[in-house]
Amino acid sequence: MASHYVIMYTATAGANGPLLGTDEEDIVLLQFLVWDAVCRKTVTEQQYIVRPPTEDINENVLGEQCREDFRLTEDQVKNGQPLENVIDSFDAILSKIAESNTSRVAMVTDGQLHLRQVLHPKALSRNFTLPDYYNSFYDLRKEFKSFYHSEDMASVPDMLSFLAMEEDSAEELATRTVRDMGRILSRMIADGHRFVLPESIMIRLEPGICSRTEEVDSGCVVRARGLPWQSSDQDIAKFFRGLNIAKGGVALCLSPQGRRNGEALIRFISPEHRDMALKRHKHHIGNRYIEVYKATGEDFINVAGELFSSLGNNNEAQTFLSRGGQVIIRMRGLPYDCTPKQVVEFFESGENGCQILDNEDGVLFVRKPDGRATGDAFVLFGSEEDSTKALAKHREIIGSRYIELFRSTTAEVQQVLNRSMDPRTYEQQQPLIAQLPQVPLLPQQIITSGTRKDCIRLRGLPFEAQVEHILEFLGELAKSIVYQGVHMVYNAQGQPSGEAFIQMDSEHSAYLASQQRHHRYMVFGKKQRYIEVFQCSGEDMNMVLTGGLPAQRPIVSPGGTVLAPPFGAFPLGPAPPVLNAVGAVTPRLPAYPGMAYPTMFYWPYPSPPVSPSSPYYGSPPHMATPATPPHHTITGTRVAFA
Repeated sequence: MASHYVIMYTATAGANGPLLGTDEEDIVLLQFLVWDAVCRKTVTEQQYIVRPPTEDINENVLGEQCREDFRLTEDQVKNGQPLENVIDSFDAILSKIAESNTSRVAMVTDGQLHLRQVLHPKALSRNFTLPDYYNSFYDLRKEFKSFYHSEDMASVPDMLSFLAMEEDSAEELATRTVRDMGRILSRMIADGHRFVLPESIMIRLEPGICSRTEEVDSGCVVRARGLPWQSSDQDIAKFFRGLNIAKGGVALCLSPQGRRNGEALIRFISPEHRDMALKRHKHHIGNRYIEVYKATGEDFINVAGELFSSLGNNNEAQTFLSRGGQVIIRMRGLPYDCTPKQVVEFFESGENGCQILDNEDGVLFVRKPDGRATGDAFVLFGSEEDSTKALAKHREIIGSRYIELFRSTTAEVQQVLNRSMDPRTYEQQQPLIAQLPQVPLLPQQIITSGTRKDCIRLRGLPFEAQVEHILEFLGELAKSIVYQGVHMVYNAQGQPSGEAFIQMDSEHSAYLASQQRHHRYMVFGKKQRYIEVFQCSGEDMNMVLTGGLPAQRPIVSPGGTVLAPPFGAFPLGPAPPVLNAVGAVTPRLPAYPGMAYPTMFYWPYPSPPVSPSSPYYGSPPHMATPATPPHHTITGTRVAFA
């Protein structure tokens, strides 16, 4: 039994009462009352006004309800203490009262919201750790109902009314509430109630395996959407800090290519916790708001449930995950002949080497149904410290290949293994390009030709990058780009390749760009990618685009006509015949007899208004021969390859 009970009450600048914590507003008031269980009396009351981290001297912080209920003013809040200082100050007082034995201290709150929806999430966002006694508590409403066999108590006044007790006379709500709670607690103990089963708050997600035969209560599952693609199960658990997630209860949703798609299914230990999770709809991770919706147990099983396969997939995952590793790292891009020994050496090498749990037994390769490697593997680590060192090796080399590293989850291990053992995963898909209607074909000589090194090649672009981002990256050098000189390269599925070719107005401009911007960073939102910039010629560009096939270089307009000089000068011989009307797309046939060009689709910048993963079913606009524009007029080309 506890020696001291700490009754705690929180107030935020926004919604309070039953809506406490739903609006992400900051804590502005913390009220404590310490009740001595031995002497059966109150030993101290402490009230702290908390200064929000976002307060601005010219901004009104407090909502109208907060000002009225708690008698607070803007000046009081702006002169308050930071939350971490408040927690430290009260901890010092409590330690003195409990004679440094805070292990026998028990927190008491009016309902679940004060700790689960407010204090724990706010402490995490401020990046400080609460003392251990905040990780368990007694919900006075639940204890009251259990002992007196009453109806659900919605508030402290309801409990007072049931016991025929008068409210405290204090005008300010927080002070009145903690005093009334102290009297109720004293009465319950006097009547014979014992506080023996506190509620716990899980700080860390525990790993676990979900079977397809397991029944999952639909009242305990939510779907989170809009997650950063690099989010791990622990990151998602942090978003729901204060709420208890079931073991292995975070299942990351994967795309058909096995990549995370920004969604996850989360299974909580009870419908009560699920309902509190739904109140975090449109709360934030960084600058991104996260949508939270109800989901079903079947949804969770479909994503996280393990397939019982005759191929032994289940046993392999069970053995791997049962080793008890604290952290799972996913490796991508491994050489197909990579061995467990090479993986162990990869992580042990260098100044910040780290140890894989159980050495080679802590490595699980992902294989196809016929046993061939996929280039993916999962690795177990015994501590967070080792995992941090491991992730620092992201993009280091094994053999001649750089390796991508990501934090993973037990559910993702199961998903990837299940998909790898499904033969349908490797069925040859019909190329998307074959589904497109009649579109003019164009050899890539439309880009440029010649041996003058007046072009640059950009590699490593973020897939979301557009022409305007390239112009921003080049800065003043962008003024040297010729008309229609930015060429974004897309693959046959209409997705960005991460490359672009840019035509400059001179070899000197191209040289300066390659020297000044090579290995510089492009900032895209919160991403930061370093970009490779190489000087090249039109001939080099075409050699890359044709896969190294030499070819003559007629310059043809998108409408199928040869461009007039100065754009269509052909120094190497007579101009080839003009292309006739193009029939249905046949990517396997060359555009000219004896020449093999990759199929290419062309339209001026801006690109058609479709998502990069969607096919474009319209015909590109025809272009008239342009007059030479001023240097600041820059458009781009979208190039797609079969």
